[in-house]
Amino acid sequence: MSSNSGPSGTSPTDPGSVPPIHDWTRLLDGKVAAITGGGAEGIGGAISELFAQHGAIVEIAEVDPDRAASTVDTITAAGGSARAHVVDVTTEEGVNEFTSTVLEAHGGIDVLVNNVGDYRPLVRFHDSNPDSWEAMYRINLWHVYAVTQAFLTPMIERGGGSIVNVHSVEGMRGFPGEPVYASLKAAVAHFTTSLSAGYGRQGIRANGIGVDLTQSRQVNYVAGFEDHEELWESWAPAGRLGWPTDQARVALFLASDMSSYVTGHNVPVDGGTKAGGGWFYSPDAGRFTNRPKTL
Repeated sequence: MSSNSGPSGTSPTDPGSVPPIHDWTRLLDGKVAAITGGGAEGIGGAISELFAQHGAIVEIAEVDPDRAASTVDTITAAGGSARAHVVDVTTEEGVNEFTSTVLEAHGGIDVLVNNVGDYRPLVRFHDSNPDSWEAMYRINLWHVYAVTQAFLTPMIERGGGSIVNVHSVEGMRGFPGEPVYASLKAAVAHFTTSLSAGYGRQGIRANGIGVDLTQSRQVNYVAGFEDHEELWESWAPAGRLGWPTDQARVALFLASDMSSYVTGHNVPVDGGTKAGGGWFYSPDAGRFTNRPKTL
């Protein structure tokens, strides 16, 4: 690639360098997408299914065989293309098995979604120890480095691609509940930004998603609150609970050429909780408060 050419081979100042959108209904048609934690019943499963719906060839890493099989069955029944690899990407063996098998089949990938993460087992910092720190590191940050590093050069050789790192809004604000978890999520966010700066000229885009208030296997916002749906107007500026599909739609945008000039950003997909800061809305009083008291 010459120094005065963009990733498409045209001049960087030529509007023709903008990738065309040929089919707005199949934004990832024919692209190979590797998704970690892509099994059913959560954000990863929703991303896998939506990507397949938009024509992607989906390669899923999933530690649970039942969730892996369920997602593949759902995708193939709808006419999509998916394959699951039952591996644990928090281990060297799992990363090597997943990435080598995918690369052997396709030579490279076009989209990578690093979705694996968990705040459990929750250990308050004053009770934590090096073992708990290592466990948090493995499931929230280590695999992001390892999987990305394994796929990066083949992605560049393939002509570039999009990396989407799913983390948490807790890495974008202060989180009193578990500072180790929050700091690792912040590391994923900054890794994303720095990766984009370092490899953008080689065709790689990298963006992150900061999740909050989204129903999942890890955090059940429904159970126990069935009779208090009116409280969502106080809890989230969007006024409702988030669902895995909400996250998947943003991941699709960031993975596709719809966002071809978007890189290095971490998008809070949180119903507005980060924007709202520490302010809460009282529907009864019709005003906001930053004080934990009854209005």
